[in-house]
Amino acid sequence: MDSTIIYILFGVFFLLLVMGAPITVSLGVAALATYLSIDENPMAFVQIAFTSVGSFPLMALPAFILAGALMEAAGISRRLVDIAEAFAGPVTGGLAAATVFACMFFGAISGSGPATTAAVGMLMIPAMANRGYDRGYASAITASSGGLGVVIPPSIPMVIFGISGMGLQPPPEAVAMYGDFQTLSIPKLFIAGVMPGIVIASFLLLINYVISKKRGYRGLTNSWSWTHIRATLKKGVWSMLAPFIILGGIYSGLFTPTESAIVAIVYTLIVGIFLHKELKWKPTLRTLETTTWITGRVLLILFTATVFGRLLVEQRVPAHIAESMLAMTDNLYLIWAMIIVFLLFVGMFMETLAAIMILTPVLLPIMYMLGMDPVHVGIVIVCALAIGFQTPPLGENLFVASGIGGASIEEISVKALPFAAGSVAAIFLIAYVPEISLWLPRLMGY
Repeated sequence: MDSTIIYILFGVFFLLLVMGAPITVSLGVAALATYLSIDENPMAFVQIAFTSVGSFPLMALPAFILAGALMEAAGISRRLVDIAEAFAGPVTGGLAAATVFACMFFGAISGSGPATTAAVGMLMIPAMANRGYDRGYASAITASSGGLGVVIPPSIPMVIFGISGMGLQPPPEAVAMYGDFQTLSIPKLFIAGVMPGIVIASFLLLINYVISKKRGYRGLTNSWSWTHIRATLKKGVWSMLAPFIILGGIYSGLFTPTESAIVAIVYTLIVGIFLHKELKWKPTLRTLETTTWITGRVLLILFTATVFGRLLVEQRVPAHIAESMLAMTDNLYLIWAMIIVFLLFVGMFMETLAAIMILTPVLLPIMYMLGMDPVHVGIVIVCALAIGFQTPPLGENLFVASGIGGASIEEISVKALPFAAGSVAAIFLIAYVPEISLWLPRLMGY
C-alpha cells in the first residue's frame, strides 16, 4: 500500500469536508486528485463512475422513492396511521406507540428515513401535541422511529449495500479458513431486515412506555374499541395490502426488488385514483419533483463514492485495516463493538448512503476474515448508520421533525437520547446474535 496515495485521498476528502464542500464534491475531487497523482488516465474515473449507475438493481431506488411519495399523496400513509392509532387504544403512551407502529408500516413502503419521518410526523406530532404530549418529546420519538424506514424492508440503504457488496468476493484466506460463503442478494437483505426492525421497534416501544408512565401520557381511550378497529381496518384495507403486495412478491420470488417497486407505483396509482379517489394532478406532479431531486442527489453520491471505494480496494486499505484489527484482538465481540462504535460516529457526520458506499469495501473484507455472513454484516451496518438519522449534527430526521413540530433541534436531540441508547443496545444484540438476521432468510429457503 502506497501511503502517499492514501494521504492524498483522505487528506483532500477531509479538507474539502471541513471547508463545507458537499459530500459528492469531496469524494469526486479526492478521487480525481488521487488518479492524477498516480498518472492514471482520468477517463478511467469516468468509466468506473458511469458503470456504477448502470446496474439493474439500482433502478429500484427512484421507483421506491416515487412509490413512497405517491402513497402519501394517495392517502395510504394516513390510513396506516389511523390503523396504528386504533390498535394503540388504552396503552400508556399509546399515541407515541402508534407513531412507532406507523413508521414501521410506512417504512415497509418508502424505504427512506426522512420520508418516513415526514409522512408520519405530519399526522402524529400535531395529534400528540393536542393530547398533552410535550412537542419536543413528540418530535423526538417520531425522528427516532423514522429510522425504521431504512431497516424495515424495502430499504434504499440495503439496495445500495447490496450493489456495493455483490462486487466484493471473499478473500481467498477467508474461503480457505471457513469454506464458501453465502451469496449476497438484495431480496435476502430485505428478508433479513424484518426481525432486526422488529427488535429495534420493541426497544423504542419499551423506552416510550417507561417515559410515558413517568410523564403521565395516558392512552387514547379507556379500552380497546373493536368497532373502531374494524372500521379503520375496513377503511384502510387497501393501504394494508400495499406492504404485503410489495414484500410478498419479493419473498415469494414472483418479482425482483426492482420490479416490486414498479408494481408498488402501479398499485398506488390504482388505489389513489379509482379507490381512494384522493390522488390529484398537482400532488402527483410534486411527487415527481421530489423523486427527481432525491434520486439525483443519491446518484451523484453513488457516482463519486464508487470511484473512491475502488481506489481503497486497489490500494488494499481494507486488507491492512483487517490485519491491524486482527492483530489487536481476534475476539469477535470486541471487533463488532469497535465497528459499531465507528459506524455510530460516522453516521453522525456523513450521509447514510455515502457512508455505506465508502465503508462497505473496507468493512466487508474484515468480517469475511472472521467468517461472518455478508447479509448479517449488511444488516448491522445499515442499522448502525440509521441511528445517524436521529443524532446531531447531521440528523436529517431531527430537522424534519423540528420543521413539523416547531421544537428546536437542541430540545429534540436531548429528548431523543434515550431512544438512541435503546437503538444502540438493540444493534449490539443484532450483531452478537446473527440468528436474528439470518433465521428468516434460511426459513424461506435463501
